[in-house]
Amino acid sequence: MMVAQIIIGFIGLVLIAIPFSRAKKKIQIKSIVLAIVFQIFLAFLLIEIPLINDIFFYFSLGVEKLQLATNAGTSFVFGYLSMGVGEELIFAFKILPLIIVISSLTALLWYLNILPKIIKAISLIFEKIFNIGGPVGLGATANIIMGQVEAPLLVRPYLSKMSNKELLILMTAGMSTVSGSIMIALVSMLQIQFENINLVQHLITASILSIPAAIMYANILIPSDAVTDYKESKISKIYESSMDAITKGTRDGLEIAVNVGAILIAFIALVYLVDSALALLPNINGQDISLQMILGFFFYPVVWLMGVPSNEVVPVAELLGIKTALNEFVAYGQLASLDTEILSDRTKLIALYALCGFANFSSVGILVSGIAAMSPTRKNDLIEVSFKALLGATLASCMTGLVIGIFN
Repeated sequence: MMVAQIIIGFIGLVLIAIPFSRAKKKIQIKSIVLAIVFQIFLAFLLIEIPLINDIFFYFSLGVEKLQLATNAGTSFVFGYLSMGVGEELIFAFKILPLIIVISSLTALLWYLNILPKIIKAISLIFEKIFNIGGPVGLGATANIIMGQVEAPLLVRPYLSKMSNKELLILMTAGMSTVSGSIMIALVSMLQIQFENINLVQHLITASILSIPAAIMYANILIPSDAVTDYKESKISKIYESSMDAITKGTRDGLEIAVNVGAILIAFIALVYLVDSALALLPNINGQDISLQMILGFFFYPVVWLMGVPSNEVVPVAELLGIKTALNEFVAYGQLASLDTEILSDRTKLIALYALCGFANFSSVGILVSGIAAMSPTRKNDLIEVSFKALLGATLASCMTGLVIGIFN
């Protein structure tokens, strides 16, 4: 039954996108199959190969050192407020500072040309396999490390020349991944729920796997052979010096951390108000109607297609609905607080992958305004493809959840 559900899942998650395609007759089945096979191959490499597992193990040790280093800074500034763990953990003083530190470190590694080489190498693979241009390949792949608005900065000179499909790839990749700084903060949030797995490995894998899935869905939603290629080999320069990188990275990290904190306060308060109003309605099977219940109803079939057993679909559907309507931090917070017995280890991992992305309504506005500021002439095109990007990014993350379920 599980094998049949997985096969139906691959077919179903693709079919959901087809009615929203701009040119259904131009959709290439071969490219869809290639993308899915490539995703499965990538997942095998990143999860099953011992050498890569060892690399991720040492990488996770580095993350632990980063957490300790951040604690040293936060304890100096905030004192005992930053020392809590478990239920005593204070989110603002323990989790948000990680975003600032990782953002600063990422900027420095980018200036030192370490990250650009890694991103360029991965980008070249995607360009060859999916026949996409260098600029969109680089911009999409950079989302593995950088934020959804920061990544397009690398290809800013090419934004005005990109086709609508290429803009869609850029936006879909941006919303189907999470940046490095957010990723490390999520590791700290989820450690209690995922004690026996390497969270760093799985969150990085989730973002990498989402890139081919994002390209696949963009090709379904706007089939096109248009390719914008490089006229020069250099990536746009972002930082002038190492100190400039550290300073700008810290400033950007602070802005992200403050935004995350503010959004969490506002959205959780709004959800509470909505749930309070919905609780006035007649209950269903003894349960009060809630926003989670309503959203879970819409995402129920999608979560089943991800390979989740029928008796575990509802909690995951509610999490996916919260992520789409609010954001991934709220959804991951809910996942972290679930009773450890509600979901099996396999379903928890599928949920971890499906929630890994910025695909929500607020991100649509952030992306449209952010990229439009870099290329004002493309604002109308960005608005036109924004819904398709949200749909494609959501389905891309769901597809990565389905793929990872094969290996567990």
